[in-house]
Amino acid sequence: MSFEYFIGTRYLKAKQKQAFISMITVLSVAGVTVGVMALIVVIAVMSGFEDDLKSRILGVESHLVLMRHGGSFEDYKGVMEKMEAVQGIEAVTPFIYTQIMLRSSGGVSGAVLRGIDPQTAESVIKGIQIEALSSPSHDAEKEAQDVRVPGIILGKELARSLHVLKGDMVQVITTKGMISPIGHVPTMRRFVVKGYFETGMYEYDGSMAYISLGDAQKILRMQGTVSGIEARVTDIYKAREVAERVVKTLGYPYWVRDWMQMNRNLFSALKLEKTVMFIILALIILVAAFNIASSLIMMVMEKSKDIAILKAMGATDGSIRKIFVYKGLLIGALGTFLGVVIGFVMCALLEKYKFIELPGDVYYLTTLPVKLDLVDVAVIAASALVICFLATLYPARQASKLDPVEALRYG
Repeated sequence: MSFEYFIGTRYLKAKQKQAFISMITVLSVAGVTVGVMALIVVIAVMSGFEDDLKSRILGVESHLVLMRHGGSFEDYKGVMEKMEAVQGIEAVTPFIYTQIMLRSSGGVSGAVLRGIDPQTAESVIKGIQIEALSSPSHDAEKEAQDVRVPGIILGKELARSLHVLKGDMVQVITTKGMISPIGHVPTMRRFVVKGYFETGMYEYDGSMAYISLGDAQKILRMQGTVSGIEARVTDIYKAREVAERVVKTLGYPYWVRDWMQMNRNLFSALKLEKTVMFIILALIILVAAFNIASSLIMMVMEKSKDIAILKAMGATDGSIRKIFVYKGLLIGALGTFLGVVIGFVMCALLEKYKFIELPGDVYYLTTLPVKLDLVDVAVIAASALVICFLATLYPARQASKLDPVEALRYG
């Protein structure tokens, strides 16, 4: 053990002549502890929100979407076979995408209609129960006439705005109609509500409707064609690399967007919010660092005779600086360690007992989600130690500049 470290630890443990200095030291440790703990808990909760939001979005959206310049295309089965052969692709499914009007006995609403293949969509879209679309049911009013009515799955908020329940009828109205003597007549077709889906996000729950691919092709007059192809990849964080391989394999006129590009604005906002919260809460540690600096400055004034004696015995300016830097870092390290431990305990309690509840009519979650990332914890701990180290530089420099003769004369 170097004598600088030995003296620094002795200064930290020993009782000070002025109790006020010891109190500032205790407050410095407490300040660093509270700052590190708050940073860990808040960042863990925000990471949990981001992770939960990501899983909900990927429950109704695919990882990759392939489209063709110029609109829909016919040879989609051959394109699907080529995509399935690309490394990293787990499953593919065709889809049709358009805007429609939905009308029921209780209301009218605009919606986004997606036609999906029930046989292949289950392996790509995990958040929607689409097996109900596989077998059309009978209209209860016309069961004797054996009129087959296709099924539709609605977002829960969309169904609420239409005032429909499972088994009720809705009319799908599209602009893909026909020209008649009285002008353009839109296409209308009856569907029976087979079920609902709920993601917790109004953007999807209030505007999305799903029908089978064949029914979508009929009412939109797109026989044998689709709007695009969705794909699921084995590693969602390598979706962009897989998208580049797909484009390279298929070439022009096809283009691909991955889930990060489709939700870029949302995740960029979450990342910015996380960064801002980190900076704001780091100010707590900065305030504690000022306490460390003030306690070291006061200790330099109290220990001026000790410093003079050490210099007279041959201690260099660098050694004197190290003594006070070591003491400041010990305060910062102790506060950081306690903050990390308490932060881990708080996150574990939040995750297990979920004692903080959120209003369900405001948030899509009822409890705080927690995801503790060790990389975030390491960054927080390192940032706290760096701030504490910077706070020690000025007091340590002032101590090293002390003149031993003047200190012994007037000490």
